[in-house]
Amino acid sequence: MRLGLLLLCLFLTPLATAAEHLTLGVFPRLKPTEMVRSYQPLATYLGERLGRTVELVTSKDFDSFWNGVKQRRYDIVHYNQYHYIQSSDAYRVIAHQQEFGRTAVAGALFVRADSGISDIAQLRGRRIIFGGGRDAMMSYIAPRYLLMQAGLNEGDFKTEFAVNPPNALLALYHQQADAAGGGDILIDLPAVRNAINTGELKMLAATEPLLFLPWAVKRSMPARLADEIQAILVGLGDTPAGRHILTAAQVSGMGPASDKDYDAHRRMTRAVFGPEGIAR
Repeated sequence: MRLGLLLLCLFLTPLATAAEHLTLGVFPRLKPTEMVRSYQPLATYLGERLGRTVELVTSKDFDSFWNGVKQRRYDIVHYNQYHYIQSSDAYRVIAHQQEFGRTAVAGALFVRADSGISDIAQLRGRRIIFGGGRDAMMSYIAPRYLLMQAGLNEGDFKTEFAVNPPNALLALYHQQADAAGGGDILIDLPAVRNAINTGELKMLAATEPLLFLPWAVKRSMPARLADEIQAILVGLGDTPAGRHILTAAQVSGMGPASDKDYDAHRRMTRAVFGPEGIAR
């Protein structure tokens, strides 16, 4: 009898352990070592509060990360607004980041102050550099939406991409482009202000404010656990330990979010890429 119970425990223990394990996936906008330094404190804190292991999963590049999203490898995932829209059938948004003390950021177009450009229509035939790839919500999709609203479609201007959003403004400053697309906060970032005289640049146009980067969980996750994770994330700013974690991740806070908060993002994405809203 005792042997039977022992064997039963041996079989059940791995299953129980597996059920307690959660994976946290974060899109690779930083180097792997920086990702671990920034987000491991959060993974550890979540694990302690939830009473289960939370494993931070880093990816060497975006393709491997996105494959993980498509294959639903992550129980909790942090990515950009476009990524959430594309995976909302499998993931449910529960929170959004607050950065630089703000809950939202507008997509914007910047030009040099001495360019003589005062209207988006004047960008026809000009060179525009965007601060990210075609799946970058604030640095490509939102600025492209502004261009479309002014009657400028792809082919009406020359498109270039910078390796990151700050570099787009640096290229504009050095007259390597006629305009730059990115979030409206770009011009106030220390990485930009310390490198150039931002007074020589101006914002040409901006979209409505859009909620910052989302945090989501699998839709198959039990509602009670999802709510618990949401409460932990949103409450990070309430304790010294939580504020330390936010500082490590270079985030000023977290706020609750629901799917409808990303309807404006969907509208812009579909306007730019068509009804399916898929970047091409």
